[in-house]
Amino acid sequence: MTQGAGQGPAMRTDTLRDFRVPVSEPAPREASTGLPGDAPGYGGHPAYYGGAPTPVPPVPGYVPGQPEYLGSTPTARPAPETVPHQRTATARADAPAPEPGDDEPDDGYTPTQRDLPVIGRGAQGGPGDTVQVQYVPQEAQATGPGPLYVVGDVHGYLDELVTELQAQDLIDADRRWSAGNARLWFLGDFTDRGPDGIGVIDLVMRLSAEAAAAGGYCKALMGNHELLLIGAKRFGDTPVHSGAGTATFQAAWLLNGGQRTDMERLEDVHLQWMCRLDAATLEDGHLLLHSDTTAYLDYGDSIEDVNDTIHELLNRNDADITWDLFRKFTKRFAFRDEETGPHAVRELLGTYGGGRVVHGHSPIPYLLGEVGTEDGDGARGPEAVDGPHVYAEGLAIAMDGGVTMAGKLLVVQLPLRD
Repeated sequence: MTQGAGQGPAMRTDTLRDFRVPVSEPAPREASTGLPGDAPGYGGHPAYYGGAPTPVPPVPGYVPGQPEYLGSTPTARPAPETVPHQRTATARADAPAPEPGDDEPDDGYTPTQRDLPVIGRGAQGGPGDTVQVQYVPQEAQATGPGPLYVVGDVHGYLDELVTELQAQDLIDADRRWSAGNARLWFLGDFTDRGPDGIGVIDLVMRLSAEAAAAGGYCKALMGNHELLLIGAKRFGDTPVHSGAGTATFQAAWLLNGGQRTDMERLEDVHLQWMCRLDAATLEDGHLLLHSDTTAYLDYGDSIEDVNDTIHELLNRNDADITWDLFRKFTKRFAFRDEETGPHAVRELLGTYGGGRVVHGHSPIPYLLGEVGTEDGDGARGPEAVDGPHVYAEGLAIAMDGGVTMAGKLLVVQLPLRD
């Protein structure tokens, strides 16, 4: 299934997904797939720059499920059945071993360790303008598809996003869609680390309705930080199985830049929107993904299978299954190695189509080796990023300019002008 272009909110069908606010709760696939009620508020995220995070005391009125929800080791739960490892008719029958290009081994990897922390830039400022989704009919300005644009990781930097969208004439001074029949794809990771992730989501949701009314579209892919925020809201400090024992979504969210203000402003409509995002799409010969990993191959032999399988897994509302999704899509660097990287990209393109992979997730300064390790070995400031990074024999385009590292939030028209 793919998300529809140029459709109004009232024209949804069972096979059409878009980004407007749902008019009703989705029908449960199993006994219960509803979202939980109001989640407790969380304290400020720990200082994850220099070592282990400091436990965050709960705010008044919050009673966590474990007495020390960042420090104790809860009792492990039995692992549930998961679709990717027990293949169905829509999943790959010959799941490949982890690609040599994936830097982290599959068995021991755990995203509870901080995942590419912010360098030289803190989350400053208060919440930005939060807007409600409104469908304002407009006369379509043109027929046929318009120019294609992609946006790299935003991570809560709403002001930077607005500046770049305006620079490309995609929105006007009032932050309204002004690009007619243009097509705009966000590659995921809207929240965490920056000051206003919910403001970013609200803007993208509203632009999707305005773009559709104008004959274009604004769509988004699911990133690993969407999975992380879904898990933190749904499961909190519920223990999950990880490659390093037990973990919790709450601790991982805090460790990876979770913002208290985002959690306080997170509503069911935001969760529903995130859960319905696709993981992959093909546009004009470009295979758009969030993560530079081959883990997508574990979920199906076609883009439709991948998206449907991931949606079905999220609808199970199971902490361990959601954690496994988050863990796999937090992996990175599958395309970076000069010898194995091009092969990994060709495997994805051979399965899902397209001539180039376009992804976010891994900041360009890390791909170029311009910063040190997460432990600080050899760390230095990232060089200026002025555009996407084309690599893996020209088969991959990296779009995360490193806005959380004093880099650049990238909004780029495809195809690239060589």
